[in-house]
Amino acid sequence: WIIGTATAMTAAPDAVFASLAMGNGVVIEPSDGAIYSPVSGTVTMVFDTKHAIGLLADDGTEILIHIGVDTVELAGAPFTSHCAQGDKVKAGDLLMEVDLDALEAANKPSATMVIVTNSDDFKAIKANVGPIKAGQASCTLTK
Repeated sequence: WIIGTATAMTAAPDAVFASLAMGNGVVIEPSDGAIYSPVSGTVTMVFDTKHAIGLLADDGTEILIHIGVDTVELAGAPFTSHCAQGDKVKAGDLLMEVDLDALEAANKPSATMVIVTNSDDFKAIKANVGPIKAGQASCTLTK
């Protein structure tokens, strides 16, 4: 999870994510820089630039966490990774930390997209719009 304020994926500040081309999910405006695993499963990828993390949940849900917009351009500078490809994680494990002040200084939005990349496997994916607290699900999936 990410502590902050959640909105629907269609409100993403990036047209590709807002179009749901990568899948449905939720956009979270983080209030701190800690990115926790929303599921128990396996880390399938950590981009070299650390701006995105892939997860495969134990239940088969595929998740991409994309931190900020155009943050790939920062070459990993504001990110501290706490996971690696192949790691087994539990819901709530710290995956990444991001320096939100550094994103702001670089004029990069901190909006973080949590995308269910296998969205077609679900009947519905609904963002839990509003404040998100530690341990609270940011979206609801219906199989």
